[in-house]
Amino acid sequence: MKKELLEKINRQHAILNQAKAEGRVLNADEEREMADLQKDIEKMKNPEPTGGDDAQRAVEAERQRVGDISDLCREFEMDASEFIKNGDTLESVREAVIEKLKKGGSPVRGSARVSDTGEDAFRQDLSDAILIRTGQNVKNATTEAKGFSNMSLRDMAIVCLGRQGENEGSLLRKGNEEILDMVSRRSYNPEAAFPAILDNAVQKSIVKIYEEEETTFQLWAGKGSVKDFKPTKDRQYLIGGSGGFELVPENGELKASKPFTKELPTRKIDTYGTSFSMTRQAFIDDDIGFITEVPAYYAKAAKRKINRQVYEVLYNNGTIYDGKTLFHADHNNLITTGSDPNAKAIQEAILKMKMQKDPFGQAISINPKFIITPVGYEFDLYTIFNSAGMPGTANNDVNPLRNYKMGIIEDAELNALAGTGALPWFMAGGKHICVDYLNGKEVPTIVRMEKAGVLGFSWDIYLDWGVSVVDFRGLVKNPGKTV
Repeated sequence: MKKELLEKINRQHAILNQAKAEGRVLNADEEREMADLQKDIEKMKNPEPTGGDDAQRAVEAERQRVGDISDLCREFEMDASEFIKNGDTLESVREAVIEKLKKGGSPVRGSARVSDTGEDAFRQDLSDAILIRTGQNVKNATTEAKGFSNMSLRDMAIVCLGRQGENEGSLLRKGNEEILDMVSRRSYNPEAAFPAILDNAVQKSIVKIYEEEETTFQLWAGKGSVKDFKPTKDRQYLIGGSGGFELVPENGELKASKPFTKELPTRKIDTYGTSFSMTRQAFIDDDIGFITEVPAYYAKAAKRKINRQVYEVLYNNGTIYDGKTLFHADHNNLITTGSDPNAKAIQEAILKMKMQKDPFGQAISINPKFIITPVGYEFDLYTIFNSAGMPGTANNDVNPLRNYKMGIIEDAELNALAGTGALPWFMAGGKHICVDYLNGKEVPTIVRMEKAGVLGFSWDIYLDWGVSVVDFRGLVKNPGKTV
């Protein structure tokens, strides 16, 4: 018995060594043989020392090492084969990844074996099929993808398992829960197709829905990118006052001047996210809409939250970088008497913006580009900016605002924030409120996770962003009035 046990453990070592020599993870046949050997080993184990326990732990450690290195290299698009062949530790591979990122070089693509077998095309087609089944418009969908779209989740899983070496006839006789258990257990094997196909479909759905979600903040707010979560410490250089150009008399000398340095407003981002799971019930019930509808809901929620935060900055009028509120008498950007956005009030706001001064008290030129209002004023504003005569005047005076180049933006977030109170409206002359993203990534990231107690597949979804005021001079507020 001891001899047979050691033979099986040695066979496991041989399988792992062969894969290691070729710098790869185990294929489907090897995984199946390893699993069968493990079952036999578990049955044959006896409590007396055999010398086999240490050998088996070595097998398990090697499998873990190869799997972890493969996952890490795949994430950063690096070739894992040399690391696996050389017996490198996971820690040394992490150091190699960090060094690669420091150098700023393009990550090395991994083995082309998957593409060579047509696996990439197959996974793409099956991901597109899921989206087609949920009613999404998939551009350039192949005939194969359209054919796959008639399949259930169970059938898709069986096709994937069949391509990995399982007997499809045997799979068809299995129940839904057995099929789910098989694809779930392979969830973190890089060769497993079904989980990767779900990931791809979810990610595509998130990108599409996020981009299509109708918000208004991006029309007038700035967009920035930061490299980490620490507050920015950027500085800007200003020239003005005595540091400007001076008269040079004949035969005179140029006088040295020193630019004035000013720290820019602090900008900082945070992480926002949640997690969701595709349960066994969803798989068994063939609830394919879950794969796109639930992630899409979270993608929409992320973009709406950014939109809400931007308008909260306008409405709440909090303290900004200079210790004063965003709209303040000292900033010369606050109308004292609230009103509807009528022609007279609009002209007053325009003049406020055009009369702004730089930190040296010198005139600057800021032209208003947008009028931002709660929902309910669009038609009145259209009349104001398009009528030949001044609306509301007895003699139908000439309208100076006719064809004035100013975009009209309405957003119900302002209505929601105001409730039954006065409805403020604003004018913007540039990108003076900025939405920053970590490394410029605007769309939520989705990562499949292994969560204890969850029968099915789980994903984390998150996005890193921050909303900051970068200058008060291009914004004007009218407190509005209660409707």
